[in-house]
Amino acid sequence: MLSYTILFLIVALIAGALGFGVVAGTAATIAKICFVIFLVLFLFSLFRGSSRRL
Repeated sequence: MLSYTILFLIVALIAGALGFGVVAGTAATIAKICFVIFLVLFLFSLFRGSSRRL
């Protein structure tokens, strides 16, 4: 999931540098959404894994 975030971030940076504002904005939004999903899943697995050890 984090790799998709990095991929969309790179696409947004390249599109922004080339002047494609709509594509850059869309890719940046997708990167933000992927990052939030990654954080939620990471925290869920972190808490779930720590509860099994107890």
